[in-house]
Amino acid sequence: PLVVIKYFENKRVKEMEKSFPVFLQDFVESVRGGMTLPRAFKTISVNQYGALTPLVKKISAQLDWGIPVETVLLHFSKDTKSKLISRIVSTVMESHKFGGKLVETFEALSGTAIEVERLRAERRLFLNSQVITGYIIFFVFLAVIIGLEKYLVPSLGQVSTQSLTQVSAGGSAISQADLSKEYSEIFRNLILLQGLFAGLTVGKMSEGAVVSGIKHSVFMMVSGMLVFLIAG
Repeated sequence: PLVVIKYFENKRVKEMEKSFPVFLQDFVESVRGGMTLPRAFKTISVNQYGALTPLVKKISAQLDWGIPVETVLLHFSKDTKSKLISRIVSTVMESHKFGGKLVETFEALSGTAIEVERLRAERRLFLNSQVITGYIIFFVFLAVIIGLEKYLVPSLGQVSTQSLTQVSAGGSAISQADLSKEYSEIFRNLILLQGLFAGLTVGKMSEGAVVSGIKHSVFMMVSGMLVFLIAG
C-alpha cells in the first residue's frame, strides 16, 4: 500500500538526516588533513552512515569517473529525497558557484546540521509528554467504550419489550441479542477509528509527519481490539 511505502520512505529520510551531520564532519576533517575532494569522499565512503552509506559510496564512484562536483552533489540531494539535505547541498552549490570555498562552506553547514538535529532531539523530548497524553486519552476512551458495552447495553434489555422491539419491513423484530451485536459492532468501529486518527496525531506531534504515526495507529488499533475482545 502507498501508506506503508510512504512510512518506510519517511523513516529512511529521517535516518539519513540523523547521519548527515556526522558525514559532513568526517568530510571536513578529511579535507583539513590535506586530502583532495575525491580522495576525501573515497576515504569516508568506507564509514557507516546508515541509509546514507550507499549514497556516499555513489558520490565517491562518480567523482572517480570524472563527473563534476556540482553534478554529483545535485544527484546526491535528489537521491536523499530530504528537504533538509537538499537545502544544505543547494547552499554549498551556490557558494561554490560564486567563488566560495567548499571546505569552509561544508564546515559552516556541518555546524548548522548538528544544531538542527539537536533542536529536533529537544523537540522530541519536549513532546514526549504530549505523546503519553495521546495514549492516555485513547485508553480512557477504550475504558469508556468497554463500560458502555458491559453495562449500558445489557441495561437496555431490561426496558419493556414494547419499547425495544422495532419491526422491519418484513415484519420481523430485532431481539436483544441482535441489538447487543449491533452495538458491539458500532463500538468496535469507534475503537478502530479512534486508534487510527489518535495514532496519526501522535506521529504528527512527535515526529512532524502524519505518516510517522502509522506505527502508533497500528499499536492502538491492535491493542484496543484485543482489550475490547478480552473484556467483552
